[in-house]
Amino acid sequence: MSTTTGVKTVTATAAAAAGPSVTWQMWVPCLAMAACSWLSFFHRTILAALAPTILNETGLTAQQFASINAYFFVAYTLGNPLWGSILDYVGLRIGMMLGVAIWTFASVSHGWMTAFIGFAMARALLGIGEGVTFPGGVRTAVESLPATRRARAMALSFSGGTLGGVAAPLIIVPLALQYGWRTAFVISGAFGVAWLIFWAAVSRPPFLPKTEQKTMKFSLPNFRERRVWALIFSYGLPAISAGPIVTLLSVYLSAGLGVSQRDLAYLLWMPALAWGVGYFFWGWIADRYAQDNKRPAGLFIILTAFALVLGATSGTRSIAITMAIMSWSTFIAGGFQMVALKAASYSFPREQAAMMTGIASGSFALVNYILLQTPVMGLGTLFNQHRYAEAWWIVALCPVLGTIVWLLLTKKAK
Repeated sequence: MSTTTGVKTVTATAAAAAGPSVTWQMWVPCLAMAACSWLSFFHRTILAALAPTILNETGLTAQQFASINAYFFVAYTLGNPLWGSILDYVGLRIGMMLGVAIWTFASVSHGWMTAFIGFAMARALLGIGEGVTFPGGVRTAVESLPATRRARAMALSFSGGTLGGVAAPLIIVPLALQYGWRTAFVISGAFGVAWLIFWAAVSRPPFLPKTEQKTMKFSLPNFRERRVWALIFSYGLPAISAGPIVTLLSVYLSAGLGVSQRDLAYLLWMPALAWGVGYFFWGWIADRYAQDNKRPAGLFIILTAFALVLGATSGTRSIAITMAIMSWSTFIAGGFQMVALKAASYSFPREQAAMMTGIASGSFALVNYILLQTPVMGLGTLFNQHRYAEAWWIVALCPVLGTIVWLLLTKKAK
């Protein structure tokens, strides 16, 4: 135990030195957040996994489907920084329970919808609620573990999301085929209730400190600050491929390559799993090779070069090669996320960790919205017209733009 201004607090360093049992306890909150991100992506992915069936039954077009998902992303854009500020102000315990309760209700409500406007409203509410996920994950990592383990802690907190993307098609598609797609959405609510009970048990001592470090007043991101824009361009554009892949891959495989709804369950988990592996691999790389590097330009340039592979997607009709390219792309996207947050953690104070992540995740969602909804060359329009080559190249070139702008914004900080 260490004493600071008369108040006893358990520091991460002291906890690490206290023995195996305390060290294990340090990781429990991050495991809970891994379960939270699992739940987030599980609920988020259900609509995409069932897209062919839903589009066939409701008569929605590919462009309308893209627009429905765009409503999620615009709400998610607003929800991330908002929840980041809320968590920094009211704390993890209350903030996380409120956010997860909102999105659980929103996920279940998809099963009641019959037309475009209903799905759009449900998707927007889901986006608002799920905005709490990654700000909560990073805030938990900062509260629980020392800086030398922080990138790996963030990787653990984030990794559940990719596993949720793996699980959703494997669980939901068989349920939908057996009981109908509406019933599958209703069943999903039980997972949300289970997590709320779990979080109520672990979001207290000895897993998290009784008193959290909170901001003295509620504040929102200051977009006049250079560090905010550096974070936006290092995260929002470079890591973007995971968004369109999770959202539209089922449509591409079905309409572009002739894959059936049943067979999608055996394919859609691959990019999600690769995304999670990317978190851990590149989180380890960031901790090992960029531990004291506030501007890891070399890692960003390497990742940018690797990201260009996605542009070759439409050059093959092979499902195996297509899935390999998609999985590689999400693996690299996970790397961009870990390296960007590691670099940004040097610019933002500890008590603003949730807000920092809210800015990052919000920018990711905003870029997704722009890509889906842009007239003429938006992904929704291009997919509707089967112009897949142009669509995948647009996504593949986003990291180039993001990295160039980030290098310029951080040049003085080197």
